[in-house]
Amino acid sequence: MRNKLAILLLLAAISVHAEIGFRGAWIATVANIDWPSAEAVGNPEAQQAEMIWLLDSLESIGINAIIFQARPTADALYYSELEPVSHWLTGKQGSWESAPSSSLKGRESYDPLEFTITEAHRRGMEVHVWLNPYRVNLAKNDTSILAKDHVFRRHPEWFWEYNKQWYFDPSLDVTREWICTIVQDIVERYDVQAVHMDDYFYPYPSGKKALPDSLSFAQNPRGFEDIRDWRRDNVNRAIKDIHRAIKECREEVEFGISPFGVWRNASVDSTGSKTTAGITNYDDLYADIRLWIKEGWIDYVLPQLYWEIGKKAADYEELAHWWANEVKGTNCKLYIGLAPYRLENASKKTPWGQGNEIKRQMDLNRTIPEITGECFYSTRPLLRNPRGVCDSIMKTR
Repeated sequence: MRNKLAILLLLAAISVHAEIGFRGAWIATVANIDWPSAEAVGNPEAQQAEMIWLLDSLESIGINAIIFQARPTADALYYSELEPVSHWLTGKQGSWESAPSSSLKGRESYDPLEFTITEAHRRGMEVHVWLNPYRVNLAKNDTSILAKDHVFRRHPEWFWEYNKQWYFDPSLDVTREWICTIVQDIVERYDVQAVHMDDYFYPYPSGKKALPDSLSFAQNPRGFEDIRDWRRDNVNRAIKDIHRAIKECREEVEFGISPFGVWRNASVDSTGSKTTAGITNYDDLYADIRLWIKEGWIDYVLPQLYWEIGKKAADYEELAHWWANEVKGTNCKLYIGLAPYRLENASKKTPWGQGNEIKRQMDLNRTIPEITGECFYSTRPLLRNPRGVCDSIMKTR
């Protein structure tokens, strides 16, 4: 009888543990955050060696998927006839033939995305290709760096500027068509397991600076009276079209979104999370993630929960449960984005400088059945193993 009771208790304990099948890491290429390093720009051999080291290191701690940033600023870290090669790769944006290093000349010599896919698959890792839909440049890089044949130069009417950065106008049909063309080009030519986009839809607000889209709204309101609802519809249309574009090429390729961690605060919407975030997806980034989940336009959602358990404005535990509730009854999988970079050089006065906050969060995830994956931002900080986080990942299966 005692043995039977023990077995029942064990089964009950196992049943509350989520199965974490997806363990990913973001490899950010914008500004050479993770790859290639600044020292390896323009050097294919050094870039390949760095990628092999990254993948070997990730494999050793149990990572089974990478999210590789292949289009950070309307450019390409792969062979593209649509957009120019990224200056983060070659040192100068433009065709492969214009790269500063002569060893980069010639299409067949080196394709960074193909190389990464081959090496990742060799280690049993999925590859999710990470694209930024609207961004053209970073504020620190003005448009003078753009290649002469960049679409920005051919069709300046497709873009607007906000806070020193240029963006595709999300309200234009041609913008959605262009992004879908980029997506289909990649999905048709590369053996990727998913297309991934993060939290950069409409730009993050800069104080009270207004977005420069009032004229676009006036010219084509599509029946909307509130410009905010119109903006959300612009993004909704893009997400729906991108999903369709992917599935038309390869049904098995997934579409995943990694949004900012708060959809909406309960103070403005009773169905939102019990948070007081200063920025939210719905109200500030015009990304209605909830709708995308319910409509089946995305295959997984990977919210960036980069706050600690117990944080007043945005409590990790509250948000983990809120997102879990959102995917119930849908076909959308829930993975959680974690921030090991916050463990580095953290003050002992903060939770990030006391013990291992990421380990606490992983343990909590395993009590929520809807959470079936985790992803770590980003690779270089993760592999520096702050506060033993890599050891925690290996032990927490």
